[in-house]
Amino acid sequence: MSDDNSKRRLGRGLAALIGEMDRPMVTADTPAPAAVNADRLVPIEFVGRNPRNPRRYFDEAELQDLAASIRQHGIVQPVVVRTIANERYEIIAGERRWRAAQLAGFVEIPVIVRDVDDRTALEIAIVENVQRSDLNPLEEALGYEQLIAEHGYTQNDLGEIIGKSRSHVANSLRLLKLPEPVRDMLASGTLSAGHARALVPTSDPTSLAKTIVAKGLSVRDAERLAQNDIKAQTDPEHGRKPVHRDEKDADTLALERTLSDSLGLDVTVNHKSGGGYLRINYKTLDQLEEICRLLERR
Repeated sequence: MSDDNSKRRLGRGLAALIGEMDRPMVTADTPAPAAVNADRLVPIEFVGRNPRNPRRYFDEAELQDLAASIRQHGIVQPVVVRTIANERYEIIAGERRWRAAQLAGFVEIPVIVRDVDDRTALEIAIVENVQRSDLNPLEEALGYEQLIAEHGYTQNDLGEIIGKSRSHVANSLRLLKLPEPVRDMLASGTLSAGHARALVPTSDPTSLAKTIVAKGLSVRDAERLAQNDIKAQTDPEHGRKPVHRDEKDADTLALERTLSDSLGLDVTVNHKSGGGYLRINYKTLDQLEEICRLLERR
């Protein structure tokens, strides 16, 4: 699939993508779309999950509820799949329905076959899950990272695809800087994305996260706790360590954090009397091009 085709898909949103997939597929034998039944039944054991799907967590109680509904009403919306071998399929969208159908004891499920490449399958999975709020914040961030690392998307591209701002994408990606225990809390829903974002620049995110959960702190309270931690790293009155000449004050650290949030990149500010410098760290040419575009617009 060419980059031009990918760009033409940008910004169309979930309704257009899913709507396009749900239209019957035209073949040589069935040239008229209206003549094709989109609900093709296939043995459920011939369908497997996509290991690249960003969604990893499925609430067991919700799956049981859906299974009960499927037993009574059947699978109303087919599972969208792609062919991976002879009569074998991989899920593009609808893994939750597939799991619930297994719990309900179904031996066959209705599918819609759309043979797309890895990039398109991942894009559709993320769009569907994000816009239906099916991904937790960590899964969402990992999906964005995968599209950027493997398929060359920029943060602007992703924002257009999912219908959110580039800063939303940048803030999501910053969650991946958190240590594993905090990421586990985020994935389980114990900690919200707002709480977690506040902890990214702190000295001990894990301990602070445990404090937030134990005390039931609001996001605003968590931000204040994080600010106190950052200040304690440079302010001797807070008892962590003395301020050395080249250490940064709390205002400079706060500015670095604000700029990093805005760009989704690591930003370093070094300010001394009479001047200083600002450094933006990037990893790919796409990120460099995006920085240049932002500077040129100003």
